[in-house]
Amino acid sequence: METLEFKFSAKKKGTAKKRAHVGVVGSGDLEVLLEPLDTADAQVRIRTSVPGFSQQWQAVLDRFFMKYDGAVAIEINDAGATPGVVALRLAQAAEASE
Repeated sequence: METLEFKFSAKKKGTAKKRAHVGVVGSGDLEVLLEPLDTADAQVRIRTSVPGFSQQWQAVLDRFFMKYDGAVAIEINDAGATPGVVALRLAQAAEASE
């Protein structure tokens, strides 16, 4: 298991109205837990069973936070999901929290 942590500047507080949980930890999938924060940053913690992909995680998160600029804490528990699945789950969590 590898744990990765990232921070992003949040331009908007209060974008997320409630906690959200989407996905499941299973082969080729992941779960995303999103929680509103009252800070100037968004924080992301990833626990993944596939080590060595921090650059790919950074790229997917950079793309997500270009569109979503809320102050949130995101926890991702990954079981080998592809970047497309990661982007989908992040979008689902953002939508479910609004």
